[in-house]
Amino acid sequence: MAPRGVGERRWRRLLDRIERVGDALPDPVFIFLGCIVLLMAGSVIAAAVGWSAINPVTGETLRAESLLSRENLAKLLVDMPETMTKFPPLGLVLVVMLGAAVAERSGLFGALLGGAIRKLPKTVLSPAVFMIGVMSHHAADAAYVVLIPLAALIYAEAGRHPLAGVAIAYAGISGAFAGNIIPGQFDVLILGITAPAAQLIDPGFVMNPLGNWWFTLAIGTLFTPIAWWVTDRVVEPRLGPWTREDTAAAAPDLVLEDIGAAQKRGLRRAGIAALVVVGLFAALTLWPDFAPLIDTEAVGPKRMTPFYQALIAAFMLLFLASGWAYGSATGSVKSHRDIVAMMAEGMRGMAPYLVLAFFAAHFVAMFAWSKLGPVMAVQGAETLKGVGLPKPLLLVALLVMSSVMDLVIGSASAKWSAMAPIVVPMLMLLGISPEMTTAAYRMGDSIFNIVTPLASNFPLVLIISQKWRPRFGVGSMVALMLPYTIGFAIAGMTLVLV
Repeated sequence: MAPRGVGERRWRRLLDRIERVGDALPDPVFIFLGCIVLLMAGSVIAAAVGWSAINPVTGETLRAESLLSRENLAKLLVDMPETMTKFPPLGLVLVVMLGAAVAERSGLFGALLGGAIRKLPKTVLSPAVFMIGVMSHHAADAAYVVLIPLAALIYAEAGRHPLAGVAIAYAGISGAFAGNIIPGQFDVLILGITAPAAQLIDPGFVMNPLGNWWFTLAIGTLFTPIAWWVTDRVVEPRLGPWTREDTAAAAPDLVLEDIGAAQKRGLRRAGIAALVVVGLFAALTLWPDFAPLIDTEAVGPKRMTPFYQALIAAFMLLFLASGWAYGSATGSVKSHRDIVAMMAEGMRGMAPYLVLAFFAAHFVAMFAWSKLGPVMAVQGAETLKGVGLPKPLLLVALLVMSSVMDLVIGSASAKWSAMAPIVVPMLMLLGISPEMTTAAYRMGDSIFNIVTPLASNFPLVLIISQKWRPRFGVGSMVALMLPYTIGFAIAGMTLVLV
């Protein structure tokens, strides 16, 4: 066995090579453009050969469609503005950033973190940020906009490399997406897809929204020390040292200052404003006979779906109100015109993301128009069925197939909608519960989230990283996140087998 130092040097050389190769790729905009061209060519070929599959629930024949057909070409050109505006993360990112821009530029974020970070030992930053990332799954994509930039700032203020903060926050939000401490909206969504598939075998099957709780809890617990070790022993040493001078050069508007009397007064006002916003949303959720954030016609955890969906607006209002209150106390906000100027400045900073979002939105939409995704999912599941592996290895095979498909199909619910009607009944007949099958699928769906440039939020994380290292490219991001992917894959497969 090679000495530890030799192994570490080889590992770093491998990551450096991946980074160089990846950074030699074109700009992400042109990567998406190239993918669109390849997708169009693939759709033409698939349609020409009649590539299809049968939906096992409805009996409908799913056929691949050419993106050069009359209908799809018209949709591409006529609906171009709508395709852009309907890109799932776009509206969320812009709405949250309106409030976050005020909280950031008023100095609130800097004061909050400056006061808290000095009391927190540097050694526990990594597990703390990771666990917050895992818990943030309830906030949907808002965590990408809020937690990742804050994690970078926290690490920079602690004298650690901000890209290590980006990495572990991204790993918690997206790489450990299958895990959580408390069940939430995604459990209801994904197990709601499992239920009708299970009813093909057992008509009396009832969906249990807590059916994956022990598994997701185990992931949240097991992955935390893995992410901690990877960050502190692999990722951060490779990034190199970081100083306050580096922070001042990379992000002068985010340097955290000592807390003075004005800042303390501002924090008190911001706290009161935050409590008002929290109280407002609590009232809208809990007020008897008037709770617009509760679905009164639903049963169980589904009743909370409107509340989860309203968290995007809650974050925006929370940041806006608390940032305004803080700025009015410290003098950084002198009138409502300053608030508008801060929002506008925040939107200007999102310009690179908007350019990327245009091409990413069209790739995602065109993939859906081509119908290649459902056909790939159904045929892949049928292939899995025909392999004839033992039950534990069948689950691992499902995990692997879910992982591979995650490289090209970003939506977990879309993939599962096509796969569940085949793999759930198949594994039920082999004595594997629908909940366990769902858990294996969810684990596989999480592994490659953080290393595929085709993930909907990958461009956003790349833009955030470039604030701290302007020449940070796609290869740099893949090399940064690959150690987490490997660690999570090994641990996830082991957990599924156990």
